[in-house]
Amino acid sequence: MSAVLVVHGGAWAIPDELAKASVEGVKSAAREGSSVLKGGGNALDAVEAAVRVMEDNTVFNAGHGATLNIDGEVELDAFIMDGRTLASGAVSSVKNITNPVSLARAVMEKTSHVMLTDRGANLFAESIGISTVPTETLVSEYERKEWELHKNYITGVKEDFGLKRAHDTVGAVAVDCAGNVACATSTGGIRNKMVGRVGDSPIIGCGGYADNLSGAVSCTGHGESILKVTLARLILSHMDQGKSAAEASELSLQNMADRVQGAGGAVVVSPSGQWAATFTTERMAWAAVEQDVLWFGLDPNVKQKEKFHQ
Repeated sequence: MSAVLVVHGGAWAIPDELAKASVEGVKSAAREGSSVLKGGGNALDAVEAAVRVMEDNTVFNAGHGATLNIDGEVELDAFIMDGRTLASGAVSSVKNITNPVSLARAVMEKTSHVMLTDRGANLFAESIGISTVPTETLVSEYERKEWELHKNYITGVKEDFGLKRAHDTVGAVAVDCAGNVACATSTGGIRNKMVGRVGDSPIIGCGGYADNLSGAVSCTGHGESILKVTLARLILSHMDQGKSAAEASELSLQNMADRVQGAGGAVVVSPSGQWAATFTTERMAWAAVEQDVLWFGLDPNVKQKEKFHQ
C-alpha cells in the first residue's frame, strides 16, 4: 500500500499576515515527514520528523514561537503514539526543551510511564542527554508583542475562541507501507493560560490517538472542549462504525460544537490510507502527501495540490 502523511499547523483565526508562512510551514513539515516514509522509515518516525519541523518554525505555537502563560513563561505539551502497539508518550508543562515531541517519544521508549510533567520531565531529559535551552530563546518577537496586547486571560480567550476561533496546536498522522499508523501533537497551549494549565494535546484519546485497527488522529482547537468530548477517540469510534475519515471528523466536531460550544480541527488517516483534514474554525493550515501529490489548504472547502518533491 502507499504511505500517507497529513499535518496541521493549528485550527484558529489565522490572520492574513501569518497565512502564507503557515501554509509554507505545513508544506515543509509534510515534505519532511513524507521523505522519511519514502526513505523506508515507519509512521512513528515520520510524524515525529514532521512535528519537529513545526516546533522549529516560529510561525507555529509549539517549541519556538510558543504562546506565553499569564506569567509570560513558555509551558510546552506534546504527545506521540504508535498504532501498532498502542505505546504512547507525553510531556506537559516543560519550559526549555526545543523539541518536546522527541522528549515525549523518549518517555514512551525509555520509561514505563506514559506522561511526565514539569520538573520531572526536565529531570528525565537531563538524564538521557537531551539538551535544554534558555527559555527566552523559544519566545518569538511576534508572540511577545501579542502577549503584551492580551495580558488578560478572559479577554484573550474571548478574542481567540469567540465566533468559531480557537488556538493553534501542531500535529501529524501517518500510515506507512506496512499499514502501521501513528500520531503526534505539540503545543504551547492558550496564550495567558494559568500557570500549570494542561490542555488536550498531551492527553491520550483527546489531542491524539493511533490504533492500527482504526486509524490515527491529531486534534487542534480549544483544549478544554476537546478534553470534554475526548475528540480523537470519538472520531475513531465513528470510523470503527464504518464512517469515512471525513464523515467521522465532521460528525465529531459538530458534536463538540453542539455539546460544549467548542471549535477545532483534526487530521485523520485510516490504515488503508484514506485521509481527511477537517475544521470548524475560520482557518486551519494543513498539508498531506499521498503518493507523489502534495495537498494543502488554509480556508474552508479550498484544497490545492502540487507535485511532491523532496
